[in-house]
Amino acid sequence: MQLVIENLSKTYSNGVQALKNVSLTISQGMFGLLGPNGAGKSSLMRTIATLQEADSGTIRLGNLDVLRQKQEVRKLLGYLPQEFGVYPRVTAESMLDHIADLKGIVDKKQRKEIVRILLEKVNLAHVRNKNLGTFSGGMKQRFGVAQALIGNPKLIIVDEPTAGLDPAERNRFYNLLSEIGENTIVILSTHIVEDVTNLCSNMAIICLGEVIAQGNPNTLVEEVQGKIWSKSIEKSELTVYRNSFRVISTQLKMGKTQIHVLSEIRPDESFKPVEAGLEDVYFSRIADKDKSNIVTA
Repeated sequence: MQLVIENLSKTYSNGVQALKNVSLTISQGMFGLLGPNGAGKSSLMRTIATLQEADSGTIRLGNLDVLRQKQEVRKLLGYLPQEFGVYPRVTAESMLDHIADLKGIVDKKQRKEIVRILLEKVNLAHVRNKNLGTFSGGMKQRFGVAQALIGNPKLIIVDEPTAGLDPAERNRFYNLLSEIGENTIVILSTHIVEDVTNLCSNMAIICLGEVIAQGNPNTLVEEVQGKIWSKSIEKSELTVYRNSFRVISTQLKMGKTQIHVLSEIRPDESFKPVEAGLEDVYFSRIADKDKSNIVTA
């Protein structure tokens, strides 16, 4: 099964054009949707999840028209939004049972078994009788995955899932998403380049509502390999270097500003070549699209 998006556009009532002729074909496995905040990622996710209308374009999940057959699509969909609430005084087991009931699983024994399996899958079986209000951020995210998996969905959407998680929780979350992606279409929407690097075999970069790059992360990195140059400068020199070179990112290190420049040849003898990474692809594509969005860390 594939998710095929063609020429999708969306403009909000305030005049903001969130999506501009977006076209993507997404197959089974982990697909990363990378972009800065406000790029249009969440607008695209909400549209795919049947939570808002599009102005034009089409989305097909297998043989289903996502924009017109919403109820049928929802039966095949699992969705973990960027922010979701939980009932703090309800246990994980009770809440999952309730959600399974809402999804049409009416047999109590079947629901109980499904809930048991899901809690084990996300490593929450040992806290199944604890109230959700006592869960850490990472535990809540794993609970969110469990509810998204109810009904054996064919498409799972996760929107900024690792924001606020500590390194150990992020690693557990990575492993869980990778396992799920073996048999399902999983769309990971994020602005964290590392998430896509670690998880996804295919990806797209979106900026100002448009897809500005797509493909295998390693292939995209190869396109800029040997073209990334680094130099440490004084912060006061940054404007001069931006005017003279194609600066794609800056980072403050030990009181100095380290710049990355994209160039076919060494800009001058003071620059050192560096191994390119997906961050360099991301920063260069974003900088090309939005000149005011040169990334500073």
